[in-house]
Amino acid sequence: MSEYDIVVIGCGSGGSAAAGRLAEDGRFTVCVIEAGSSNTSWRIRAPGMMPFIPKNANWRFETVPQKGMNGRIGFQPRGKGLGGSSAINAMVYIRGCAWDYDNWAALGCDGWAYKDVLPYFRKSETNVRGGDEFHGDAGPLSVSDQLWPNAGSLDFVEAGAELQLPRTDDFNGAQFEGVGLYQVTQKKGERWTSARAYLDPQRSKGTLTVETGALVEKVIIENGRATGVQIKQGLFGSRRVIKAKKAVILAGGAFGTPQTLQLSGIGPAEHLKSHGIEVVRDCPAVGSDMQDHIDYVVGVETGGTLFSGNNLNTVKRTAGNVIQWWKDRTGGLTTPYAESGGFAKTRPDVAAPDVQFHFVPAILEDHGREKVKEAGYSIHVCVLRPYSRGTVRLRSADAKDAPVIDPHFLEDDRDMEVMKAGVRLVRRIIDAPSLAKHGGKDRHDTPVNDDAALEQLIRNRADTVYHPVGTARMGPDEDSVCDTKLRVRGVQGLYIADASVMPRLVSGNTNAPSIMIGERCADFVKADIG
Repeated sequence: MSEYDIVVIGCGSGGSAAAGRLAEDGRFTVCVIEAGSSNTSWRIRAPGMMPFIPKNANWRFETVPQKGMNGRIGFQPRGKGLGGSSAINAMVYIRGCAWDYDNWAALGCDGWAYKDVLPYFRKSETNVRGGDEFHGDAGPLSVSDQLWPNAGSLDFVEAGAELQLPRTDDFNGAQFEGVGLYQVTQKKGERWTSARAYLDPQRSKGTLTVETGALVEKVIIENGRATGVQIKQGLFGSRRVIKAKKAVILAGGAFGTPQTLQLSGIGPAEHLKSHGIEVVRDCPAVGSDMQDHIDYVVGVETGGTLFSGNNLNTVKRTAGNVIQWWKDRTGGLTTPYAESGGFAKTRPDVAAPDVQFHFVPAILEDHGREKVKEAGYSIHVCVLRPYSRGTVRLRSADAKDAPVIDPHFLEDDRDMEVMKAGVRLVRRIIDAPSLAKHGGKDRHDTPVNDDAALEQLIRNRADTVYHPVGTARMGPDEDSVCDTKLRVRGVQGLYIADASVMPRLVSGNTNAPSIMIGERCADFVKADIG
């Protein structure tokens, strides 16, 4: 079959949610196009195998050299295959805070205040704790408590409380600020991706088709309307067109969606012309306004057996955890690694917490790519509402070429000020009694009392914590890429259902908000096409 009512490009967090809900409706035939594979490997399903996820499940993008990072090239992992980044992430279930969405509304995005999005968060989830005014108990996305956290992760929470940071047992409930254990997108000890949640229940019902190994070259636009998608698929890259009678939904994420828009003739006119692409709509906002959480990791070497390292003790423990997980899906292999954390204000006058912590009971260097023999722990701290803005542009007119990603990390001095304050707060948490009892050595001798030296250390080591957004922002203005119903301006029948539409980055991990956006997009499409 080469013609469907709706074609969805990408089946990550937002795309799976949109496609699943539209197929579930029963009135429409839906085709999801995915460049990657089915992502059924046990290394994806077992949460603690995250460092060993197959390489073909990750786009493994890189940035251009970053001036704000002393010329270093940043790493930008993105999920490839069913579930997208929900198949490779740390499974942390965070929505952001109410202020984020009320701010979207204040920027002119009517219908996106917290009161408007909360019902969709509730609709999307089945929370192990049950339903209440903040949580759902009948949605496809399984949200679970951690049952086997490392004792050190609990000590992080105690250390934060010793500094008078409030405790919270639900970052998505009444109290966002504070420290605690994160809830995770798992079900009965397995990673619960957006594809498992939304697509798997629909695949046997006849309304949903999933095409894997299919590289999207462009959206077909005829007489101002999206009518299909041109793809290459198969061992020899056979080209074909999949037609869409009613709608095309872009859900390639903050990098894939602007790349596809530009390949389809929607973007900055001069940039498109430089690649020989016919301009359908001159829209400078496509691929602009990129925002991402810049992150710094403090690593502490403790030795001992409580924390992990690249050593024999950890190998033995991991082997036991693998056996236990295969036996009954319990134990240490259910770890999301980022087990505890929280949100704090670096100044009393900020509207909402401006830094986030992730505590990991192992030492991470260079996104885990550098193996550290010594056992120890890491504390991430990221700038939640960065002022720096980046771009995503075409490398060439060939869809197989990775886009040119330039986040402009730390180029706005305000981001550096928040980051320095955040790192200093991390050092205070490390020195609080509950973590200080583990002893240990700060691997980088964080110079908290030398402002210039601290700034240079941050510029030499900071990088993304994997939350790019904003490259196809929605808004009420004609310059925005899409309107507040997620319809791409200037092209009928074309929608976006991923984090690229966010006008501002949310205060936290972006998987749950992307799923919410996909849920909303499905409703917008249904309202438009009947």
